[in-house]
Amino acid sequence: MAPSAIELSTLGHRIRHQRVSRGYTLDELGALVGVAGSQLSLIENGKREPKLSLLQSIAGATGVDVTELLSTEPPNRRAALEIELERAQSSTVFRQLGIPPVRITKSTSDETIESVLGLHRELQRRESEAIATPEEARRANTDLRHKMRAVDNYLPDIEKLAEKQLKAAGHVSGALTHRTVSVMAQQLGFELIYASDLPHSARSVTDLENGRIYLPPASIPGGHGLRSMALQAMAHRLLGHTRPSDYADFLQQRLEINYYAACCLMPETASVAFLSQAKKDRNLAVEDFRDAFGVTHEAAAMRLTNLATVHLGIRLHFLRVDGSGAISRVYENDDLPLPTDVTGAVDGQIACKRFSARAAFAEQNRTTEHYQYTDTPAGTFWCSTQTGSTSDGEFSITVGVPFDDARWFRGRETQKRATSHCPDETCCRRPPAEVTERWAGKAWPSARVHMQMFSPLPRGTFPGVDDNEVYSFLDRHA
Repeated sequence: MAPSAIELSTLGHRIRHQRVSRGYTLDELGALVGVAGSQLSLIENGKREPKLSLLQSIAGATGVDVTELLSTEPPNRRAALEIELERAQSSTVFRQLGIPPVRITKSTSDETIESVLGLHRELQRRESEAIATPEEARRANTDLRHKMRAVDNYLPDIEKLAEKQLKAAGHVSGALTHRTVSVMAQQLGFELIYASDLPHSARSVTDLENGRIYLPPASIPGGHGLRSMALQAMAHRLLGHTRPSDYADFLQQRLEINYYAACCLMPETASVAFLSQAKKDRNLAVEDFRDAFGVTHEAAAMRLTNLATVHLGIRLHFLRVDGSGAISRVYENDDLPLPTDVTGAVDGQIACKRFSARAAFAEQNRTTEHYQYTDTPAGTFWCSTQTGSTSDGEFSITVGVPFDDARWFRGRETQKRATSHCPDETCCRRPPAEVTERWAGKAWPSARVHMQMFSPLPRGTFPGVDDNEVYSFLDRHA
């Protein structure tokens, strides 16, 4: 394998260092080893690779071993600075600027090189931050949704990895316990620590140096399941994640760690056996799936999207909708007509008022699932919706399938039926003509401003996380 430019540059610096240390000029050393001084200059500047025989001659003339010349360490601080600057000026980030590189000469002071290097380091730091405008973030999220739709939301490699880790930890069946999760962490060299002073912007913090995963205390109200958070933190290590290169990479990593946690909490083999029997009994229900594995309704609904198409042959959709009707999480591969913006994004769009995902908010009994058939321009869909609430307000979780597949689900006998013409504006977005005529020019509502509209996406290597808080936290606990 040919040496890299940096390797040749380091070699050249080491040869120059030995030559100058012995008081030789280029021509003098060249005469001793049998090459012209100009050829030796090309080697010292990293422009030409010397033959081994020439290296042996140079080593002999300067009184060192060949291995010393071939060392990857710069011979002195000045050489280290020049090599680092050469590496920085050959980077894609710098070349994209179209600025000519700084030419280093003997008269260039170390302070000047360090100043230029400081600018390069800041340039690299800013480039490494996973920053995205809202539009870029929405496009990245949409691209990821389409990518997962193409594979039926199923990632077989992560499924196998999860089953392997569970088996190694001794998990056989039933709900995954906190103790087993701790064993899984120990097998990766981590200790789970519950800290009450976690940075407010982080769900968990992993100390790679000391082998610790910090989680919030068990009593955190409305928090994510601690088992899931611990598994997600471990997944970064198991899946070989590196620092996100951009927002799309960050989203991909987040999807993968969530997927891994779901696979551990609801293992594929046991989940498919449970669902297959329920389908055979024509009694598929998210609430049964949820209770069998001791997870949240949302987690069970999302896990169903991973397995239903590949293992049960059922296409379906999943929606999480907040009290205002905005879609906050979505997956579909059954062609349910969903609202989109000009970028193709669904997240943040308002679901049709006729959909079960919104109609369920009007139900008096919120403790059980709400079933409904909805006629749409793309056909009739059966849906099951469960509502809930957090400190941020109420929400609904919906799983639905095309009409023909309703026969496998509990609740198929419901008489509740609605008709949706969305995305036709007259369905539920545009007021009736007579109402518009009655109130046009006579109403002046005071709009509620959504402050997040004015907030840029948080900057940092991990979007939304305050690096200063995280490092201060680690210092306190180290």
